[in-house]
Amino acid sequence: MSDSVQSGRPRLDGKVAIVTGAGSRGPGLGNGKAAAILFAREGARVLCVDQAKERAEETVGLIRDEGGTAESFAADVTRAPDCAAMVEDAVGRWGTVDVLHNNVGIESRKDLFETTEAEWNQVLQVDLTSMLLATQAAGRVMVERGRGSIVCVSSIAAMRGHGRTAYATAKAGVIGFVRSVAVQLGPQGVRINAIAPGPVWTPMVQDLGPEARERRRQSSPLGTEGTGWDVAWGAVYLASDEARWVTGQTLVIDAGLTLTSSNAGLR
Repeated sequence: MSDSVQSGRPRLDGKVAIVTGAGSRGPGLGNGKAAAILFAREGARVLCVDQAKERAEETVGLIRDEGGTAESFAADVTRAPDCAAMVEDAVGRWGTVDVLHNNVGIESRKDLFETTEAEWNQVLQVDLTSMLLATQAAGRVMVERGRGSIVCVSSIAAMRGHGRTAYATAKAGVIGFVRSVAVQLGPQGVRINAIAPGPVWTPMVQDLGPEARERRRQSSPLGTEGTGWDVAWGAVYLASDEARWVTGQTLVIDAGLTLTSSNAGLR
């Protein structure tokens, strides 16, 4: 157990964190917004990054209302210059980057023959290439300091046969990316891990409607609905020194759904 845990200090006390996709695209709580709020509650100074700055600013407002420290930054993390700029902003404000939470993602519900080349390219660019570019930008700072933690959001869609071809492929790529980078950056003191959420209820899926929501809730062994908070607590653990000996792993947070034969929760 680390000294910070023994002393009862906040788990991310004094750390500087960048959270991409820190805003929610609609009413409610997305995974990125929840992670940004919990990081701040645990003592981190948080740069809330979103392509739509007003979404990031909303999250910043919630953090500041609780007495936390946060700033907003507008960036398209599918562009290398934007990723470099967000890291420069964090370093300019607070001197370094300790944590990168790669949370940006879009969904595609198309099967193999429905998926167009354009949609395939877009999903992989947003869900996978963004993680490469953000990790390159923040990772350089972490390597220079000899420490840091990177958390990438995948999905249980990467682990089960399912019809969402582009989405499942991109999320499987995230897991492969994490494993590759872990062995490259581990000797330099930088950890990287993935989270694979199950069917949590967030603004990204609210268009599915109440019947699908109930079906998703009932699909897992626990039979309860997951939220952005459940995913965010996993991110807090992986970002903290409690996980100092954990790298290249995928933390599944799905109420046990991947233990069953049902894919109902993924629809």
